[in-house]
Amino acid sequence: MGALPAWLLVHQVLVEPFEGEGPFGPEYGEAVTVRCFVDEKRRLVRNAEGSEVVSETTVYMPLDTTCPTGSRVTANSRTTTAITSSRRDGGGLPVPDHLEVALQ
Repeated sequence: MGALPAWLLVHQVLVEPFEGEGPFGPEYGEAVTVRCFVDEKRRLVRNAEGSEVVSETTVYMPLDTTCPTGSRVTANSRTTTAITSSRRDGGGLPVPDHLEVALQ
């Protein structure tokens, strides 16, 4: 199947990729607008430290999107942080390849 079908990418988010910690706090890359699918649903996810945290929104983006954990994402007029970022690559199977990002 390959990438997410274009008809599913009905939303847009602004992604500022996390680039690391600087002397004055987190540093982010250039903001990029990404077509995606936004699912506003509360669920429990595990963060990078393994703690359970509540995610308010899950965003499904094209697989080639750069959005590591800690990135700043603006979705539906709300700016928040990416808790997890998971590559879903089907490896040639007939499933949509995508990047799944859980937001705070």
